[in-house]
Amino acid sequence: MSSIDLTAIGAVVFDIDGVATDTARVHAAAWKHVLDGFLRGRGEEPFDIRSDYLRHVDGRARLDGLRTFLSSRGLEVPDGSADDEPGQVTVHGLAGAKDAFFLEQVGKYGVAAFPPAVALLHELRRRGCRTAAATASRHGRALVQGAALAHLFDLIVDGHDAALMNLPGKPDPALYLEVARRLDLPPERTAIVERALAGIEAAHKGGFGAVIAVEDASDLAEVTVLGRVPRPV
Repeated sequence: MSSIDLTAIGAVVFDIDGVATDTARVHAAAWKHVLDGFLRGRGEEPFDIRSDYLRHVDGRARLDGLRTFLSSRGLEVPDGSADDEPGQVTVHGLAGAKDAFFLEQVGKYGVAAFPPAVALLHELRRRGCRTAAATASRHGRALVQGAALAHLFDLIVDGHDAALMNLPGKPDPALYLEVARRLDLPPERTAIVERALAGIEAAHKGGFGAVIAVEDASDLAEVTVLGRVPRPV
């Protein structure tokens, strides 16, 4: 069982997809939808949501995840540019098709918050702890708002912010370090709640005071919150 000691931790940062919102599975399904046809045309095995998505794509910025996956299969396609048509056989084109399908699914079915995450956020804030959301997804703010969670976070930093600052993606800790900087807290007084392997690695590399690694959001129901954040004198 994991615990968060608020006498030592002043803020808790949540990844969004698969931790706060039920959108990781939508990302995975979107990648499979786009990549299966591409792989079939090259005589490759279909995209596997566990062995491919979780190992190579999950938690990474969209382009980084696609490049990592292609490398794992020994496949090369041109990088292309942001102007490529969705579906064009370039890194940008395939990623654009994935993004379009993801947004279509979210628009059709909405975004659901995980109840254990909501309960933990309420408990942390009741005890005086600041909370933030961080994600490699450029749609992070829209997902948080769509799940009606915005009022539970003091700060949201997403992939759009990371791109503006030219931050390297996970497993580099830059995104999480930027969140801690904006919260005006050192990493050792900040906790990270993560599910993706790349994100867990990033949190450990960043020297954060606590890393709560979960397999899925149901694990958050087992997290114990200890103490209160001391009030400034």
